[in-house]
Amino acid sequence: MLQVPRLLDLLGVFVFAVSGALAAGRKQLDLLGVLVLATVTAVGGGTLRDVLLDRHPVAWLADPTYLLVIALAAAATVVWTRTRRPPWYAILVADALGLALFAVMGAQIAEQAGVRSLAGISVLGTMTGVAGGALRDVLSAEIPLVLRRGNLYASAAIAGTLAYGVLERLGVPSSVAALVGMAIVAGVRFASIRWRLSLPTYAVPHPTDEYPAPGRE
Repeated sequence: MLQVPRLLDLLGVFVFAVSGALAAGRKQLDLLGVLVLATVTAVGGGTLRDVLLDRHPVAWLADPTYLLVIALAAAATVVWTRTRRPPWYAILVADALGLALFAVMGAQIAEQAGVRSLAGISVLGTMTGVAGGALRDVLSAEIPLVLRRGNLYASAAIAGTLAYGVLERLGVPSSVAALVGMAIVAGVRFASIRWRLSLPTYAVPHPTDEYPAPGRE
């Protein structure tokens, strides 16, 4: 019988794979492209985290269940979109749920690997949540979602992983702290999507804005 953390991990892999498959569909890639984007999105962040933590072997190489779940998610997405048109927000919802699951679980894995500082577990948890989506966007020729204006994306992961770490240090059971952290990540992300919340932007005028090119005065 699958344990709850294991089930949540596979659920995160599934929803991120769906996100990658939907992104491939929007770019009209072939079936191999669908599988590649689904795989990169689902395991990219965890792979980078494991490399930084020197965890060997990387999870999806040691356990083929991850690849099986990714393949099932990609196939289910293709079948679903063949029979009905997915709503425009489907990729954002799938991505937000995957972000919530992966960010907090990445923070937990960092703790298990010996990372003790709040900053350390937050960075590694955030990386677990956002790196796969960033790779997906780069491979599909999009500006990574984490870098786009009007999106609390990495900020949502940072808030949730910090909340998880603080609650644990206050004596809250790890499972409860994890659920609260996931709820914060998902809540902030959904709020950002619904109300277009964003951090303040930083803009430096381009030199040509202040000094027009010759002949344009």
